[in-house]
Amino acid sequence: MLTSLNPANNVHIAEYDEHTDKEIHTILKQGHKAFLEWKNLSFSTRSEFMHKAANSLRKNTDEYSKLITQEMGKPLIQSLAEIEKCAFVCDFYADNTETFLKNKLIKSDAAKSFVTFQPIGLVLAVMPWNFPFWQVFRFAAPALMAGNAGILKHSSNVTGCALAIEQVFNHAGFDSGLFQTLKISSSKVANVIEHPLVQAVTLTGSEAAGRAVAEKAGQMLKKSVLELGGSDAYLILDDADLNNAVPACVTSRLINSGQSCIAAKRFIVVESIKEEFENSFVELMKQKKMGDPMNNQIDVGPLAREDLRNELHQQVVNSIENGAICLLGGEIPNHSGAYYPPTILTNVKKGMPAHDEELFGPVAAIISAKDENHAVEIANDSIFGLGAAVFTQNLEKGERIATRELEAGCCFINDFVKSDPRLPFGGIKQSGYGRELSYFGIQEFVNIKTVYLS
Repeated sequence: MLTSLNPANNVHIAEYDEHTDKEIHTILKQGHKAFLEWKNLSFSTRSEFMHKAANSLRKNTDEYSKLITQEMGKPLIQSLAEIEKCAFVCDFYADNTETFLKNKLIKSDAAKSFVTFQPIGLVLAVMPWNFPFWQVFRFAAPALMAGNAGILKHSSNVTGCALAIEQVFNHAGFDSGLFQTLKISSSKVANVIEHPLVQAVTLTGSEAAGRAVAEKAGQMLKKSVLELGGSDAYLILDDADLNNAVPACVTSRLINSGQSCIAAKRFIVVESIKEEFENSFVELMKQKKMGDPMNNQIDVGPLAREDLRNELHQQVVNSIENGAICLLGGEIPNHSGAYYPPTILTNVKKGMPAHDEELFGPVAAIISAKDENHAVEIANDSIFGLGAAVFTQNLEKGERIATRELEAGCCFINDFVKSDPRLPFGGIKQSGYGRELSYFGIQEFVNIKTVYLS
């Protein structure tokens, strides 16, 4: 039984029966049958369906955004933005896939030789709760436009969102087998990967989940793409414009109540401006309001589950016990719901959870650096490599650091890290491998086939 609870008040939302092994097999067979028809449709026909999916999202924005907020606690105004971003990615791939996957002529000894990009079949997506619509659509839009079929195993606490996404594609006129939800626990994912009709798997989630999926996919010799955790470093150099840097840092740290893989986690500040940065950072964080996520005046809602809130608090406690200083927050509120206040820790050093681990909630870790080179060294001293940012008024220096020195899949200069359908997204090291979005993302789940005519 899969259960959905409202993290703002612990109110029971719904329960869902899990699919049996027989039902799983039937769903996969239906998906494969739909794929065999879908793959032969023209890009222009697929595009018409995908634009309809975008229109369905926009038509039902209020319903879907409220569902997101009820199931995982995101402030409603951010849920509204998430639905629009999903519609944007549908339109983006509807408009660009034919160009992205156009046959590419290559000169060789042949009379004619070219590369063609062909769909591979059923792609399993194992998705997290933190962006319950966006994480799915950034996989589904390119995968379906490439001619594949999608099978979704979503986090159990957002099963309502999973079924609503399936509804989006059904309303848009897609074959009912082309995108389906599996209502299963994580323990059954390995069996689904083993199924002969499943050709590839993509996962967004924890490092542990990524290892398990990669191991099983490797055993079965199936392609996998992983987007895992992050401990994004933001470098605040001595020539940074703090009037720009501080608001960007606060915004990034509090996106989705801090529950984002690419949220700023570690703020590495050059010593000469550390005090000024801290004072401004604390002042702005103090102004952010925590409360009912249905209230549009709220900046921070509850975390998705109480156990996650408690784990985050223990990371804060352990860091303080090891010498970190709490400048703001750091205490569990005395009321119901999985709330945790905006929190700032300073004097954070290697060996503390706030330095070494991902803080998946509204907790900022400030780390002191002697100079620019030391800041880069600290930033790269992490098992993660998802996103990073550097704040400096010397754009040439910022570009050099972002391009050549920071070890991350996405590096931003004088702005906070964000995903964009037009740009590739993904990480290195233990933040995963492969890319989503853009031209590069749609090529992850196609057969890049050589054709040679003598």
